[in-house]
Amino acid sequence: MQKTKFEELNLSQHMKKAVAEMGFSEATPIQAAAIPVLIEGRDIIAQARTGSGKTAAFAIPAIERIDARRGLQTLVVCPTRELAIQVTEEFRRLFKYYDGLTIVTAYGGQDISIQLRALTQHPQIVVGTPGRLIDHMWRGTIRLDEVNFVVLDEADEMLNMGFRDDVEDILSYVPQSRQTAMFSATMSPDIMRLMKKHLKNPVHIDTTDHKNEVPKIEQLYCELLETQKFDALTSIIDQRDIKAALIFVNTKSMVDRLVSRLSGAGYRARGIHGGHEQCRREMVMNSFRDGSVKILVATDVAGRGIDISDIDTVINYDLPRDDEDYTHRIGRTGRAGKLGTSFTFVVGKELYDLKRIEKNGGFNIQRMDIAGLGQKPSRPEAKRRVETDRTKDSAPAARSPKSTTGDAARRPASKKNGRTGEKRQPSSHDEGWITDSTGFKYKLI
Repeated sequence: MQKTKFEELNLSQHMKKAVAEMGFSEATPIQAAAIPVLIEGRDIIAQARTGSGKTAAFAIPAIERIDARRGLQTLVVCPTRELAIQVTEEFRRLFKYYDGLTIVTAYGGQDISIQLRALTQHPQIVVGTPGRLIDHMWRGTIRLDEVNFVVLDEADEMLNMGFRDDVEDILSYVPQSRQTAMFSATMSPDIMRLMKKHLKNPVHIDTTDHKNEVPKIEQLYCELLETQKFDALTSIIDQRDIKAALIFVNTKSMVDRLVSRLSGAGYRARGIHGGHEQCRREMVMNSFRDGSVKILVATDVAGRGIDISDIDTVINYDLPRDDEDYTHRIGRTGRAGKLGTSFTFVVGKELYDLKRIEKNGGFNIQRMDIAGLGQKPSRPEAKRRVETDRTKDSAPAARSPKSTTGDAARRPASKKNGRTGEKRQPSSHDEGWITDSTGFKYKLI
C-alpha cells in the first residue's frame, strides 16, 4: 500500500514541525484517509482499530481550523476519563507551536472547581466525558453555540456504556452547521442510527481490513488450575524481558488483591479501576507512562482509555466476560508498528470460550506451557504425589488456606526462570481429598 508522508499533506508549518518533533514522518492509514477529508470540512464515520493513530486523525484537522481569537470551537466526547486525558495530551503536543490555543478536559471524578477555573480561560477546545459535559452545560460553564467541530471518539463504547441519551442531548445543543466526526471500532445498528440522525452525507472510512495496520501481536494461552494463575503470571514476568505489562482482571477487588500479591513478591505493580479517586488514577497512569511502574493491573472499563505505545505485553489473568473485550485488551500492545505479546489464562471450560473468541475474531491463539507448573489438569494424581512428598520433606505444618500473612517472608526467594510456586499442602486429615479454588472438594477413586 502507498505510504503517505505528513509532508505531503496540506498542513501548516507549525503542524509539520510538531508532528516531526513527535517522531512521526509517515501517516497511519486512518490519518492518511481522514485528515484530508476533515480539512475539506466533510463529516466522516471512521472505523479504525485501537492504536491506529486515530486521535491525531481528528486532532490535526481540528487544530488547523481553529481561530485563537474565538471561544470554544472544537468538542471531543470520550467514553472514559482516561481516554479524555490522553486525547488532551495529544492535542497539546500537536498545537505546541500555535499561539493562544487553550484546551480543557472535563470529566467526572475530578473536583469540578478545578475545571471551572480552567474554563474561565475561554478554551478553544474541550475534551470530556458525557456526564460531566452535561453537568457543565446545565451550569452554563460550557456553551456550545459556537462549536463548529464535534468528535465522538470510541462511539461504540459510549453507546455500550449507556451514554446514548447523553450524547443525543449534547449534540442537540451544537449548531446544525457543525462538522461531525465519529470514530468507532465497530459498525453496530446503534452506531448506524446515530450516524444517520446526526451526520450529513458522511464519508465512510474503514481501515480495519488493511493488513499493514493490524497490530503485530503474538497471542498465546495457558490451560491452568485457578490456583496456578499467580505462579504462571510471575513465571512469565521473570522469564521474559517485559518492559511494560498490562494485566486485565474482571473485578475491582481482584485488581486490589493481585496488586497486593505482586507488591508483596517484590514486583513494581499498581492497579487502576473505577473505584479509585481520579487523582490516584492519574498518579498511577503517570508512573506507568514514565516507567517507574512496570506492571499495571486494570479492569476493562479502566483499561479502555489506556493509550500507551510502549506496552509490550498484555496478560488476560481473567478471561474477559465479553468477547469484544478480548480484542480491546490485546489491542493495548503491538502499537505504532512495534511487536507485542498477549497471554491468556484459561481454567476448565473457559477453553471453549477462548476457542469461540478465536474463531469469531479470526485470531490465531497458540497454546503454551509454562515450565515448572505441571500444567496437566487431567493428571492430578501425579501432582498430589509430588505435593505429598514435599510435605513429608518440609518441617513446618501446613498453614490454613485463609491465612496470607507473612507469605512473602516464608516463601523462598524468587529466581529467574523458575520461581517456587505457592502450592496447597494437603493436611494429614485430607485422606486423598482435593480442594479446588472455590472450596469444592473431590476425591480421586
